Amino acid sequence: MSKKLVPIFVGLGLIMLTLVVGVASADVADDTVHLGVNQSDGACADCHNDTTIITGKHTAWAESMHGTGTAYARGTSADCAGCHSGGGFSAMVAAGLTPDEVETGDPNPTRQDCRACHNIHTTYTAEDWSLETTDPVDLYAFEDVTFDGGDGSLCANCHQPRRQMEAEDGIVNVSSTHWGPHHGPQSAMLLGVGGAGDVEGGASDHYDWVEDTCVTCHVANDNHSFEPSLSACLECHEDAENFDIEGVQTGVDELIVELQEALVAKGMLDGDEEHGFHPVVGEYPEAEAAALWNYIFIVIEDGSRGVHNASYTIGLLESSIAALQ
Repeated sequence: MSKKLVPIFVGLGLIMLTLVVGVASADVADDTVHLGVNQSDGACADCHNDTTIITGKHTAWAESMHGTGTAYARGTSADCAGCHSGGGFSAMVAAGLTPDEVETGDPNPTRQDCRACHNIHTTYTAEDWSLETTDPVDLYAFEDVTFDGGDGSLCANCHQPRRQMEAEDGIVNVSSTHWGPHHGPQSAMLLGVGGAGDVEGGASDHYDWVEDTCVTCHVANDNHSFEPSLSACLECHEDAENFDIEGVQTGVDELIVELQEALVAKGMLDGDEEHGFHPVVGEYPEAEAAALWNYIFIVIEDGSRGVHNASYTIGLLESSIAALQ
């Protein structure tokens, strides 16, 4: 390049920079940004301010099951995208679909982050903390079963079984070590459905009496670790010192040990306490397979040790133990 042209290009660059700065200054003067958001009322500061309103929640979330692990990577599959990817979940809800109706995977899956549950950057005000949906959820593995749990209905979109146990001529084919109702069937447990066998269940008190169900207990005081909070229990159980209220969890744990030992003895369950247990592939009589299904449903997947629905949990465990004797 000729040295004579350098001053010309430098001059042109300065002119362009002046024009850009001038436009940006005009935008600021008009209380707008490039996104077209009016800043005259300080709306962004509702969330983006010098408090821990965002960072505090993010810190807890980052250590939660939703914020850790690699399960989100399954979101590239259409079968998994609706629940395993945060972005896939938002797309599923917006389209009014259930997880089994999603036809495309998410090419860029995310964890279940803020945007998965909240209407982030929709109005650019504190209203964006609102939940993406709280509509009642029809549990798609069942007929005429609806979870209507207030804010907790958001969770039930994914925290529901994918299937029920099926038998053919009294025999059940346990086809893989991942056999069972699939992960997170807590909404079904709260309603008293999802187990196998002849046990009749009903909705638990925690479904009928706890406003906003899941959210009341697992997001108490904006706790985004999603671990249950004892403070939520104290609203009804004033003397509670832990979650083993009236010894429910102790009693359930004893039944779980008895059922686990019986399934291992039958060669239907394998594993250990350190690495966990899983079903053994094979064909089993329906009653025995129901016992295996109920173990998976209660112990591996629901995980509340009876808290979500004590009477239904105990009924399933007792019935399952009897079926193996």
